[in-house]
Amino acid sequence: MLATVAQWLVLASLTGLVVGVGTSVFLHALFYLTDRSVHLPSWAYWLTLPLAGLVNGLLMGAGYRTFGTPGLKDSIFAAVHEQGGRMPWRTLWIKPVAALITLSSGGSAGKEGPCSHIGASLGAVVGHLFHLNTELRQRIVACGVSAGFASVFGTPIAGAIYGVEMLIIGRIRHDFLFPALIAGVTSFQVSKYLGIPYEYFFMRGLPAFSEGLFLRTLLIGMVCGLVARVFVDMIYAVRNVCHRLQARFSVWPPLMPVAGGLLIAALVTVIPTDYLGLSLPLMDRALGGDAMPYLGFFWKTLLVAITLGSGFYGGIVTPQFVIGAVTGNAFAHLFGISPTLGAAVGLVSVVAAASNTPLAAVLMGVELFGGQAGTIYVAGAAIAAYLVIGHRSVYPDQRLGYAKSSWMRVQAEIPVGQEKTHLSYGLLKSWGRIRSQGWRAWWRDMTSRSK
Repeated sequence: MLATVAQWLVLASLTGLVVGVGTSVFLHALFYLTDRSVHLPSWAYWLTLPLAGLVNGLLMGAGYRTFGTPGLKDSIFAAVHEQGGRMPWRTLWIKPVAALITLSSGGSAGKEGPCSHIGASLGAVVGHLFHLNTELRQRIVACGVSAGFASVFGTPIAGAIYGVEMLIIGRIRHDFLFPALIAGVTSFQVSKYLGIPYEYFFMRGLPAFSEGLFLRTLLIGMVCGLVARVFVDMIYAVRNVCHRLQARFSVWPPLMPVAGGLLIAALVTVIPTDYLGLSLPLMDRALGGDAMPYLGFFWKTLLVAITLGSGFYGGIVTPQFVIGAVTGNAFAHLFGISPTLGAAVGLVSVVAAASNTPLAAVLMGVELFGGQAGTIYVAGAAIAAYLVIGHRSVYPDQRLGYAKSSWMRVQAEIPVGQEKTHLSYGLLKSWGRIRSQGWRAWWRDMTSRSK
């Protein structure tokens, strides 16, 4: 076992080093471009968004046809579950470049998607160069994903867990944890050294723990679980509508994101431009306690759904941060919670629900917020949100490991986007008895059996 530890200290550290450099280059380019486009007048989006949509459509279509490797999907989930840790290396640049164009033009998306893609692709390259076997290649790809998340958010522990937990709902590969943690910490330190800035929100002045406040944060978590469900369903709905329109009218594929860009440009004539791009200033204000509108989560969800659903490329976790913080802030006063605590709880809860990563989300709360807010209050809310959303995910290729409820049954190892969840046999049997005998007779029968 000492040999295993030594092996992964070397391989995971090397992977974290390479990924830290790669993601830092991307992030510096992103900061440079967005700093120069953040103050664009509203009329300029009528030019930048359709043009960015056209370039995205060409990159994601013709780019993959030209540079893709036959038989290999450029997907993290496919690399781990189907391709034995192998990814096409010639297409490594396509998604980061497409994300830079999306975010600098005003498209509403995140920055972590291209970073996790860079991490997975560079991890696959390391596995190839060292001629690792299939099992080790799968682990090193997961290492790369964890390193990418750690580098972009400045949360090495949560990033390490996220890269492992996101692969399968309800199951964690413990043999992935040590290399993922080493890679995440290394990548984070490299990015800090290369000048990537990170922001943390330490909550001070929180009241001492009380059961009442804990229960109220659970309610905020349940609200955020419903909001996460709206977020996921709207992305899928827009994507399905775009696919149907394209098939029905034989539309040239790159024109779909062009249409999406025009629609976003039209919407921002009535929706504040704060919801475009990364929207991090909006999240900062929510966490700072500024009042947020009740429909703020809907406007951000709508713009993200149109951006990604129409064919732009970008990350999908950063929008969860923003949507969660805005939701928690807006609804906090209804439960007698400070808007700052509500925003922190909401941020963690939406990530736990939409990505199906409750453990990583709780650890993210610890690293981002610290103290009680990062442990007691966000933990229950995050897990409640994770349950409320059901078997939905922002990642359609995410695998199902176990059902979230004993009342449901699922087929394991099936992508969540393909699986149909069914009620358990026991629940169906009980429902049949209630319908035939009435609920009073059913209840007497159940209580007599328990005795």
